[in-house]
Amino acid sequence: MRSRPSSGRRRAATPPEFLIDRSLSQVSLPAALIGAGLIVRTLADVYGEQTAQETDDATWLALAGERGWVVLCKDDRIRRRPAELQALTYGKVRLFCLTNAQLTFAEQEGVVPGKPAQDHPGEPEARSGCVRHPQDRMARLWPR
Repeated sequence: MRSRPSSGRRRAATPPEFLIDRSLSQVSLPAALIGAGLIVRTLADVYGEQTAQETDDATWLALAGERGWVVLCKDDRIRRRPAELQALTYGKVRLFCLTNAQLTFAEQEGVVPGKPAQDHPGEPEARSGCVRHPQDRMARLWPR
């Protein structure tokens, strides 16, 4: 039995939802991204303040994968630790990591995933494993 032919109309794409790791700003960065029209959660929003501090990375990464959230973090070691790497891989987690741990909150606020690819034709589309460098360029770090 065949499915009905498409009416030719495309379904509206669901906007991505973001989860911000505790390594990034928990107030100013989420506020800036929400102000840009994005759907944003912090670990404290999801787990409560105390539990968010106690929840290991593999657990919240697995949840992000289950719910299809895009993760924003500053912990470059996540892609090297076995438990976190398994959660990333198994959950097909989309992750943007700011590898420059010295970025100020003001510099972090300027980071909106996908923006460099839109502003700079010819650059790869923003996708999992990409990092926005201060020089406005993207580099795929994982998986190689």
